[in-house]
Amino acid sequence: MSQERLTMRKIREVLRLKWEAGLSHRTIGRACHISNHTVGEYVRRARQAGLGWPLPDGLSEDDLYRRLFPEASEAEEPARPLPDWSDVRRELSRRGVTLKLLWIEYREQHPDGYRYTQFCEHYRRWSRTHTLTLRRPHKGGEAMEVDYAGMTVPIVNPETGEISPAPVFVATLPASGYLYAEAQPTQELCHWIGGHVRAFTFFDGLVKILRPDNLKTGVKSPNYYDPDLNPTYQEMAAHYGLAVLPARVRRPRDKAHVENGVQNVERRVLAPLRDRTFFSVAEANRACAPLLATLNGQEMAHLGQSRRELFEALDLPALRPLPERPYEFALWKLARVNLDYHVAFEGHFYSVPHDLLHQEVNVRATERMVEVFHRGRQVALHPRSAAAGRFSTRAEHMPSRHRFVLELDAAWLLRQAAAVGPQTAQFVTALLHSRPFPEQAYRACLGVLSLARKHEAARMETACERLRAHHLLSYRDLKNELQALARTPAPAPLPLTPLPAHENVRGETYFH
Repeated sequence: MSQERLTMRKIREVLRLKWEAGLSHRTIGRACHISNHTVGEYVRRARQAGLGWPLPDGLSEDDLYRRLFPEASEAEEPARPLPDWSDVRRELSRRGVTLKLLWIEYREQHPDGYRYTQFCEHYRRWSRTHTLTLRRPHKGGEAMEVDYAGMTVPIVNPETGEISPAPVFVATLPASGYLYAEAQPTQELCHWIGGHVRAFTFFDGLVKILRPDNLKTGVKSPNYYDPDLNPTYQEMAAHYGLAVLPARVRRPRDKAHVENGVQNVERRVLAPLRDRTFFSVAEANRACAPLLATLNGQEMAHLGQSRRELFEALDLPALRPLPERPYEFALWKLARVNLDYHVAFEGHFYSVPHDLLHQEVNVRATERMVEVFHRGRQVALHPRSAAAGRFSTRAEHMPSRHRFVLELDAAWLLRQAAAVGPQTAQFVTALLHSRPFPEQAYRACLGVLSLARKHEAARMETACERLRAHHLLSYRDLKNELQALARTPAPAPLPLTPLPAHENVRGETYFH
């Protein structure tokens, strides 16, 4: 038959308009949006089947078709064997398994079975009747979905009696539905990251994809094509080699398994603890652990297996091993280098190379260290300090003139004076001791060294010796003394007298 198969309602309408209204085939075709040839074909077959109007009561659509098209019923192929589609869905959750592979195995068992196209069509029909939406098969160990539960755990402060709601972090593996849950003090970034790290440890392995909600803590700017992740969240994903694919905004089906997991945690873990009083988050988590284990170990009626059994069969073999060290939580901050070549982080100031003045840099702070990056390159590293208002400065970050001031001390001054001569060194030593605090004499000592660069070492030594003998210990006295020595003419050279004649003196003629 070349015509499109019409519905029972449309066949009834065609026959009614023909036998009750007496319309032409062309008019009926326009009214029913079919061709007039199709109208004539159905009217002819109805007459051959002995049907009239109205149609017999209780005539089903299948019975009507068997009477209109008896040749199709006679030529209908005998039923072919079909697999257990629930087993097919379970196998599709295993890594590397495809519908094509399962069809090949089906044909090996049933050589007279359906071809690949019909095999897929039967599976789609079964899936539509067993689920509200067409599910996408999840591979074992491929993804982990995370979210916070709607219910919280009340935590009572034992000293003040104040009650704080503790949010509950939930993670699930879609292939098996295996669950991890924990109560946390807040939804701040450190606890959000810590929940992921502890979930990886609980599952004893790593997936390939993280699928979170668009929580502001993890996703700064949601975008389906290019989401802007929090730098710490991105760094954690890079540490574990994961891809973060956030769910679309207001699309809970994108993370349907963790939505279902949240519901199970609320009903099976949190609700049974509703009348208990907890004084710390750790105490609440100790109470949740056995209930969570029971939830994961209980058999699911529609699958006949527990989440733990499915996890061990599907997810665990496909998970990647954990790294040697877990991710160390780090905060990131965008900062601008100040006029004093320092950047601020939590009230403390850390130095960077002075040539980055007014440049934007990224600050990464762990529990122990603070790193500063400029265009992806590390430019500074400091131990983390909690002293607010204080400075951590490295000498190599300072300009040369600032580094000179930093290195200035009594030992350096004495080394420079000793290079001139011992009298100068003794003069500088006496000058340092002449003040209540040596630092008060640093500037005068710098003046002495400046004079040493302008005058001969011998004259400097003479002036320092004279002044020290008279206890005159100041830069001004030394400057005046050097000027006086400069004005004093040098003594006239002694006259040359000829040597007396002597038999042992050869004389100048001896050498010519």
